[in-house]
Amino acid sequence: MFHCWSPTYWDNPTLTRFYSLHFLLPFILTVLAFMHLIALHQHGSNNPLGVTSSLDRVPFYPYYVFKDIVGFFVFFLVLAFFVFFAPNAMGHPDNSIAANPMQTPISIVPEFYLLPFYAILRAIPSKLLGVVAMIASILILLLLPLLETSRIRSCAFRPFMRLAFWSFVTNFFLLMWIGSQHPEVPYIFLGQICTFFYFAYFLLFVPLLGVVENTLSDLATHSARSSLLYSSSSSSTPSTPS
Repeated sequence: MFHCWSPTYWDNPTLTRFYSLHFLLPFILTVLAFMHLIALHQHGSNNPLGVTSSLDRVPFYPYYVFKDIVGFFVFFLVLAFFVFFAPNAMGHPDNSIAANPMQTPISIVPEFYLLPFYAILRAIPSKLLGVVAMIASILILLLLPLLETSRIRSCAFRPFMRLAFWSFVTNFFLLMWIGSQHPEVPYIFLGQICTFFYFAYFLLFVPLLGVVENTLSDLATHSARSSLLYSSSSSSTPSTPS
């Protein structure tokens, strides 16, 4: 943060470095997109069943190419509507106020896609821990392959995981709403609860539900195998004549 800030106050070097950061990020994302395409070409994509697709694959061209082109044009159609007809629809009224270095706005609200992480930042009283929690809320997604303990990779056959996932989605939108409100009671307390559930989903629910589902699956398999062995043994035992 010190290297981006430069002096002890906001000045032209700070704005220049943040502008450079925003200029470089699209190129970094482009490289990551090509890396994704290379990994998709080498290993294939996932499927709703969560099973391997190495034996039956569909070529990327022309199937997925034209499918992605349709999504590309639909996305840019929606984007063009907001750019040309409603440029201020997603903005905040405070953005139209002239900057005044002697007065801080009453409510500083980021863009809507940053509101959940802004709510996590405000939920922790300590500024340093709040920044750490905000960064951890994004980096924790990288640990999801390590935290997943279930042998079934798809949620189609995991009802408990589906319930936890949609609870997480609801909690995410609650964080988005809380981030748009003023930092006062009861929004601060609600933000702390939603922040706790956000991290609990990754650190508690995902690994524990996998262990529970694996245990239930093993018990069901053992019970079915025992009943099958009992039925086969009883059918093979000759009956004694009376």
